[in-house]
Amino acid sequence: MRLGATVLLLMMAALYLAARELALLHPHPGWGYLRAFAEAAMVGGLADWFAVTALFRHPLGLPIPHTAIIPENKDRIADSMAAFLRANFLTPPVVTRRLRGLNAANAAGQYLANPRPGESRLGAGAASLIADVLESLDQEKLGGMAKAALRSRIERLALAPLLGNLLAAMIAQGRHMPLIEAFIRRSAEALEANEDLVRRMIHEKASTLLRWTGLDERLANSILDGLYKLLAETVVIEDHPLRRKIEESLGALAEALVHDPAMQARVETMKREVLANPAFAAWLDNLWERGRAQLLRAVRSSGGKDGRGSDASDRIGASLAELGRALQQDARLQMLVNRFARRTLVGIVTRYGDEIVRLVSETVRRWDARTVTDRIEGAVGRDLQFIRINGTLVGGLVGVVIHAVDVLL
Repeated sequence: MRLGATVLLLMMAALYLAARELALLHPHPGWGYLRAFAEAAMVGGLADWFAVTALFRHPLGLPIPHTAIIPENKDRIADSMAAFLRANFLTPPVVTRRLRGLNAANAAGQYLANPRPGESRLGAGAASLIADVLESLDQEKLGGMAKAALRSRIERLALAPLLGNLLAAMIAQGRHMPLIEAFIRRSAEALEANEDLVRRMIHEKASTLLRWTGLDERLANSILDGLYKLLAETVVIEDHPLRRKIEESLGALAEALVHDPAMQARVETMKREVLANPAFAAWLDNLWERGRAQLLRAVRSSGGKDGRGSDASDRIGASLAELGRALQQDARLQMLVNRFARRTLVGIVTRYGDEIVRLVSETVRRWDARTVTDRIEGAVGRDLQFIRINGTLVGGLVGVVIHAVDVLL
């Protein structure tokens, strides 16, 4: 564009010379109009060339005052740009007004639910980030934080009502019966495994007369047979009195766990004793190490035959897609997310707006004059060369009008 504007200026100079020579060789009023056009066009083109050049450098290298405006005032321009940005863009009212019609939640939902090609690696990237964080952080401190958080959660947990409600729910749904039957069967197995011990206890407690007559053995057999029969009938007969008694005891225990302060205090005492036991601390250590190792294996291992990602990354990707669909479909969630986004951005602008514009100002200040000139000229130079072309043509037309007025008057 600079070359085109310069060629046009040279053409006007050649046209001026040609019109002047033709007027001398072949006098005619029309040559006067052509010469006036070319002469005024040269003046307009030269004036605009000077104006455009003076913005970026000294015309012809001459230190003419008020030329090379941009490089000479680089720092002031940087401050002005920063002030303009701060006053017209980075203010809470402007940001709030701009974000009021922006549905950031829906846009995020579309991005997460329908990633474009190349963006499907978001889940893999998130999984890899989790693994890198787990491997980079201090494991003693991270493990201590995780274990302390778990211990604190257990300490604050009201365990007795929770156990009572769980037990009441099991009884209401009939899921306690297999436990009762399993308990009875284990009792029978324990009795059978310790039958010799029971017989010995009965022989020791029997009197000398019973042992002399041999009735102690018959007594032991009767007791063991009665116990075996009781346990067997309890398992087989659904409405057995012993089974009902166990159910009543379980119901009373569930009620006491929920409503009895004394029972709740005993459970809390037992919980504190367990938490204070060194074995519980060792269990927590083992739980943390196993959980961390399993998580690292999950996010680092290759999932699928094509090796495109891990099972964890697939699950993270699926979760992100589900979150995206929720952001698109749930109006209340959109409202909450958009409100959070607006408040967050307004807060950032309020707190860090000056830092942002200072970054712009200091960046421009660090550029040398040549860099500033080249970047601004590269951005608007094409339009500035159009100004030279327009100035040449408009100047020529004005010259024709002035010549016409002069001739007519």
